Amino acid sequence: MPTYPVINLETKEKKTLSMTMREYTEWREENPGWDKDWAAGVANCGEVGEVYDKLKKSHPGWNDVLRRASRMPGSNVNPV
Repeated sequence: MPTYPVINLETKEKKTLSMTMREYTEWREENPGWDKDWAAGVANCGEVGEVYDKLKKSHPGWNDVLRRASRMPGSNVNPV
């Protein structure tokens, strides 16, 4: 069953609801003072850096591929 992190807009109280999407939609309509807690579950930026470090070590030629792709017109690819 899906979980929904929510926050009370007034008191900043946080909850995690476990219910179907239909139940969640009804709950939201009945509780207008609550909203989705968009900050909950956001990835830590340090983890992204660790992934790039592992990629560099395990696949050193990957940057060559990324460099070639970055030269294509309209590309927004950057080497790691």
